[in-house]
Amino acid sequence: MLTIRRSSERGHFDHGWLDTFHTFSFGDYHDPQWMSFGPLRVINEDVVAPGAGFPKHPHRDMEIVTYILSGAIDHEDSSGGKGTIRPGEVQAMSAGRGILHSEYNPSKTEPVHLLQIWIKPRENGLAPRYDQRAIRVGEGSLKLIASADGRDGAIPIHQDAEILAGKLKPGARAEHELKPQRRAWVQMARGSAKVNGSELNPGDGVGITGEPRVTIEPISDAEVLLFDLP
Repeated sequence: MLTIRRSSERGHFDHGWLDTFHTFSFGDYHDPQWMSFGPLRVINEDVVAPGAGFPKHPHRDMEIVTYILSGAIDHEDSSGGKGTIRPGEVQAMSAGRGILHSEYNPSKTEPVHLLQIWIKPRENGLAPRYDQRAIRVGEGSLKLIASADGRDGAIPIHQDAEILAGKLKPGARAEHELKPQRRAWVQMARGSAKVNGSELNPGDGVGITGEPRVTIEPISDAEVLLFDLP
């Protein structure tokens, strides 16, 4: 079964310094039909203006993954984590029993375009931690960028979930097998593709349940994230 979430249906706020779209309920946006998809709690598509950002604020008991589409963002948190995240790098922060963090766009001229992803951890009260690493996203295929076991250079997270990303061109069909009782979410970051036969455009997402595999057939140059979830 496919459940499609169109880009135009997402929660949207333009704060001037931040233009943000919420796939699931977040902050002042609440839709009881779109609270989460399994442990996948948040997919926010953010464009942060030059020199702007999120001042220090707290989180707890959440795995927070940042995926940069263009530009760069500076991160700093109370666990000692610090770094500038750019395209081709993935950041994961375990908020655990509590963490303070901030993010700012260091450029004076260019916005930063990113996806902020929250995944519920398998247990609460874990020690906070920060990780950032360069991961070359698959060209013409899907590349594992985050997983519970951190295999193949993926960034580790505290949940039995996998995040894969790929940059696909028309004619480059990508498939991902789903084990029994697993589900998937596909988020179109850029471009268009058919996912299990349904067309998705930029900002669209689709939840997939009760199917043995996910098939992605690009219509245009596309950048896509796939979440394999319990």
